[in-house]
Amino acid sequence: MKETFGEYIKMLRTTKGLTLTQLAGLLQMDFANLSRMENGIRDFDKKKLSKLAEVFDLSIEELQGEYASDQLAKHMYEIGCSKELLKVAEEKAEYRRTIKK
Repeated sequence: MKETFGEYIKMLRTTKGLTLTQLAGLLQMDFANLSRMENGIRDFDKKKLSKLAEVFDLSIEELQGEYASDQLAKHMYEIGCSKELLKVAEEKAEYRRTIKK
């Protein structure tokens, strides 16, 4: 997915025909905070991922992956990460996978 996690939530919400207030109620959160999350002003609360998966009948593993990739991309953007640095990070991640027991 190319969109931000907030944009993804908004797409899911509108596809299902839910208003911001309705989804916020299902997630037991303030609709203003949900709006900020959808608009990229605020990060989605990781603790609410399982409820989000339940509301939209999604795999929690897939949703966690989308969330994690968005957080990683945001951090990379904030530090001005180059493609070369990303390649080195990929290599380090692969190395960590090989040494993990």
